[in-house]
Amino acid sequence: MSLQYCSRRRRVRLRPLTFSSSLFLFGVGVLAGALNSVAGGGGFLSLPALLSAGVTPVIANATSTFATWPGGLSSAVAYRREIGASRSILLPLSAVSLAGGLIGAVILVRTSDSSFLRVLPWLMLLAAVTFTLGEKLTPRGAGFRSEHDASVPLWALLGQFAIAIYGGFFGGGMGMMMLATMTLAGMTDIHEMNGLKHVLAAMLNGMALLAFIVNGAIAWQPGFAMMAGSIVGGYAGASIARLVNRRHVRLFVVIVAWTITAYFFLR
Repeated sequence: MSLQYCSRRRRVRLRPLTFSSSLFLFGVGVLAGALNSVAGGGGFLSLPALLSAGVTPVIANATSTFATWPGGLSSAVAYRREIGASRSILLPLSAVSLAGGLIGAVILVRTSDSSFLRVLPWLMLLAAVTFTLGEKLTPRGAGFRSEHDASVPLWALLGQFAIAIYGGFFGGGMGMMMLATMTLAGMTDIHEMNGLKHVLAAMLNGMALLAFIVNGAIAWQPGFAMMAGSIVGGYAGASIARLVNRRHVRLFVVIVAWTITAYFFLR
């Protein structure tokens, strides 16, 4: 009996997962979860792995979000203390993130596989550039500090809204984009910024997941296999982060990102 994806637009049959395929997706999930926990960039592995397992492009992208969301949610919970000073700005940023995540997800499920494949190399390129230049995209600024100023600049809200749409549709490099926006808005506490980033990402991805589920855009069997691995990897990554030089991990992700990007341009 084959896996099926059903929606109002199409019906796609996927190859049934073998034990080896399930083990492969679990292993990729472990590595992706660990990378997300330590330095980010797990999506550079999860999406290609799902495609190689026979999941169609749009569903693979949605399933990748499904598989890695629990790890992102646990990170948000882990940072609950760091975001204490950001509570005054959390509401407006959350509102635009939820709206943007939903819009991006709706755009994705209404995109054909052929169209998504045409734009995928460029999305991967944007994600690779953003991840590679991450620290340079976040120059230290002065000014807005969330614990003293409850307002958020309009341009920052619009920027977060645009990032959330991108996140709901694809999401690679989204965290770096959010850090850049926060820094340009004047935030200076990196722990507070990371906490806020994880919370907003968990919110917008959660909203996107609701849209994916309603539209039947999740390949459940591959998704659960990868999700189990990502939970294990995310937990292990917390310990690895204390032992491994984060710069070395980041360099590994950069190499993977550009290799995968080149592959999608050349295929």
